[in-house]
Amino acid sequence: MHRSTSDPPEHGSQKRDVVVILARALRELGEAGRPVAASRLAGEAWWALRDSDERGAQRINGVMHYLAGLPEEPGPSDDERTDPMADPELDVRNEVPMRRHDLILGRYGDLGAGEGFVLVNDHDPKPLYYQFAAEYPDKFTWDYLESGPEVWKVRIGKP
Repeated sequence: MHRSTSDPPEHGSQKRDVVVILARALRELGEAGRPVAASRLAGEAWWALRDSDERGAQRINGVMHYLAGLPEEPGPSDDERTDPMADPELDVRNEVPMRRHDLILGRYGDLGAGEGFVLVNDHDPKPLYYQFAAEYPDKFTWDYLESGPEVWKVRIGKP
């Protein structure tokens, strides 16, 4: 629906429009061979929207999952790995998708310095990595232990 210049703008509508445009731009950036840059920006957008616009945050989360499927080099990992066998597992495969990130972020929040856990998932949790990077820059470790095709295991820790 096209709005004339004399119509007063609807704040919620404008916000939705901006999120739609942002989602499209992020997809195009990823498809242009810059999926890591697009994913980092998407993580920041998700972080900015998560408390104020749940619907917009969900849309950006969907874009992050799309970007995770684009070809790129392996994701970043920490050179200082600890023994993953000593860390408890958090298996989210049977959780509803909307609840997974809250569980994972909650578990991370409960960690003390030097502690970690092994995330078990049914898809590459790369979008989650970018959410962590936006929320906890340089304050987490991320090590792939197993990379599909049916099970992904990632050790997430606090340095």
